Amino acid sequence: MAVTDHAITKIKSMIMSGELKPGMRLPPEKELSERLGLSRSSMREAVKALEVIRVLDVRRGDGTYVTSLDPRLLLEAISFVIDLHDDASVLEIFEVRRVLEEAAAARATSRMTDEQIAALRADLDQVAKAATVEELVEHDLRFHKGITDAAGNNYLGSLIDSISSATVRARIWRGITQAGVVERTLADHTAILDAIEVRDPDLARAQAAAHIAGVEHWLHGAARLTGD
Repeated sequence: MAVTDHAITKIKSMIMSGELKPGMRLPPEKELSERLGLSRSSMREAVKALEVIRVLDVRRGDGTYVTSLDPRLLLEAISFVIDLHDDASVLEIFEVRRVLEEAAAARATSRMTDEQIAALRADLDQVAKAATVEELVEHDLRFHKGITDAAGNNYLGSLIDSISSATVRARIWRGITQAGVVERTLADHTAILDAIEVRDPDLARAQAAAHIAGVEHWLHGAARLTGD
């Protein structure tokens, strides 16, 4: 293991053990490096690496603190990496999204309240079949976020949010080029919500998978046409 990696592991252990808690200030660099048996340069590099992934917050002239360790904060690095990917990688991103959305829909069957279901159904009813592409995409984002929020797993929700942000352009592209996309999307969303309302996790999982798979199927076809 590289010296810097060893230093990162040491700090990680302190956080996981509760010795360093969210919002807590780290001991001075010299003190911490001596305590952990590491060089100050290794400690400095480890702190820089942990700052990049939002585990530590270096405040110049004040000290180094453990961040809130909120899942959404920690997963910002994933969103950044996804944003750098080229268009060809969107197909792989959708594959990952399908797996995560299935899990969120299944979890939501036992956690989503009647009020949350009613709110999503009201949103569905308000989206006209003649909705613009922008209105459809906005509804799509709200619908899926409502399910992931109800699933009750912050890390799962943050992963889906990070991945979903990279698929917005593909959703707009589909809305512009595919006939009947509004009706198809609303029908898929209704099927997912119906499965959640009857509290059937297997059905909800299947409906969510079918919904995302339909987008993947269209995207594969669009990619072939573009490549011709």
